[in-house]
Amino acid sequence: MERGKWNSVEDELWQHSRVGVIRASDLETLGIGQTTTYRQCQPGGRWRHLLPGIVLLERSQPTSRQRIEAALMFVRHDALVTGLQAARQYNLRAGPDPQFVHVLVPHKYCVRSSGFVVVERTVLFPSSYFRDGIPLAPPARAVLDGVRRIRELGPVRALLIEAVQSGLTNTTELRRELDTGAKRGTALPRRVLNEIDLGVRSVAEADAVEVWHQAGLPTPHCNAVLVDSEGVYAGMPDLWCDEVGLAWEIDSNEFHYSKELYAKTLARNSRYATLGIGVVQTLPSRLRAEPEAVIAELRAAYAVASARPRPQVHIKNSQPA
Repeated sequence: MERGKWNSVEDELWQHSRVGVIRASDLETLGIGQTTTYRQCQPGGRWRHLLPGIVLLERSQPTSRQRIEAALMFVRHDALVTGLQAARQYNLRAGPDPQFVHVLVPHKYCVRSSGFVVVERTVLFPSSYFRDGIPLAPPARAVLDGVRRIRELGPVRALLIEAVQSGLTNTTELRRELDTGAKRGTALPRRVLNEIDLGVRSVAEADAVEVWHQAGLPTPHCNAVLVDSEGVYAGMPDLWCDEVGLAWEIDSNEFHYSKELYAKTLARNSRYATLGIGVVQTLPSRLRAEPEAVIAELRAAYAVASARPRPQVHIKNSQPA
């Protein structure tokens, strides 16, 4: 077929596709025979074969959206995108990049996984949430389907903390989903949810709690609001040891790039000094790179704090870690 005529035909085919993704059976209905489709998907052709019976009307690597559309076309039946791919559609950026498209289908449909599509049949088929025209599993289900397949604590922490801190979901919804779903792959999510319930609001704070416990110091409080003897706000340290009045702040370099935020840090430290509060400041990177050194610093600071009178401050509200 001549180039000009091909361009005219492809313009029409794109109009019948989903972002360039189309079923081979639909191509046949539009007058493109199986032989032509097969030939165009071979090396040197104009198209790309994505999945059984699914074609991309260009040679480039498929985009994330095109992979999703191809997966939904391949499944045919009612289906929801879940897992890490759905988390990206919910605008979550933590966790590993999706390597496949994970879809849920009602248990009555016998559909097998193929290529980059992982098909999971489920008796408890959830209601759909649409984002940009894509049917997604509910946020709690989608996020947990993603982290269940991750075997490292760090990425699980990052994704669950971002999901909760962004307001996309909450620990109650996540726990409910964990309790009703399969038990495999739930140990790490449950551990992280326990940390979040205890007041941890970032990956750095979760790392800090681990290091603190390794130091063998009394159980700290996360993000406790401190007030002085007259009820005036004193601060809200990342971790607080109430027994001796010791604050631990995890301060990143990025935090101090802003003059305004740097001024707030100086004001905070001045309040601590005025009230007699001992404070340890640590960069987040050191929590993993130099845990033993950080532990030694914490123990030394705790010893100094124990040797002086406890400052006259108390917790307005607290979350024991």
